Amino acid sequence: MRAILAVLVGGAVGSALRLTIDLVLPHADDALPLGTLVINVVGSFALGVLVARVWPPAPPWLRAGLGPGLLGSFTTFSAIGLSAVQLTTVGAGMLALGYVAATLVLGLAAAALGLRLGRRRDPA
Repeated sequence: MRAILAVLVGGAVGSALRLTIDLVLPHADDALPLGTLVINVVGSFALGVLVARVWPPAPPWLRAGLGPGLLGSFTTFSAIGLSAVQLTTVGAGMLALGYVAATLVLGLAAAALGLRLGRRRDPA
């Protein structure tokens, strides 16, 4: 039950953060959906850091609240798909393809960087 409540709380916070960033960053119908790209790259980095640093000692309810809850609601693949489809409907098919590729490449790179930076280092 604790894990379910953690996911509910994390989901509410992640969704609110996502909407806030989408509202703050400029977004025109025929322009690159910068908000979604930033959100997904930042979320990938944050998940990498959390998995490397927080997951090993964290209780299951905290992992559920931060992973599927907070970051699961903050980053979504459905938003990438919607943004790409919207770009194609305004005749920007190549931009849509580049956007999806950039999201995947930057997201994977951010997750790898987060894992690397999040690893605990033994004191020398």
